[in-house]
Amino acid sequence: MQDIKLARTQSLLKEILPSALANLSDTRLNSLNVVDVKCSRGKYSAEVSLNAPFATKKEKTEILSQLKKAHGILKEYCLEETGWFRCPDFKFSFDETLEQENRLDRIFDTLQKERETKQKES
Repeated sequence: MQDIKLARTQSLLKEILPSALANLSDTRLNSLNVVDVKCSRGKYSAEVSLNAPFATKKEKTEILSQLKKAHGILKEYCLEETGWFRCPDFKFSFDETLEQENRLDRIFDTLQKERETKQKES
């Protein structure tokens, strides 16, 4: 039963956070994609995975610092939208899995091309 409530909370936060980010005045924060939200058991904290393919490493650190500053505004927005009496503390991080998948795909493509050229030479 508790797992269902936790999953419901996570999915609700995953829906609400993009609109909360869109309401902020910083354009870098407006265009962030929320990939995943993982809440702790007691809803005290939530790890929010973001995707920003356009951002460099320096921009990502700046975005994370801006998100720390906007933490209170985001919590207030979530409280208003959900009607909860308590909102989890957000810990933001960037999701690197898509970039890793793309790198692996490129590696596999080059290996496949090398294999094909070796077979043609033989």
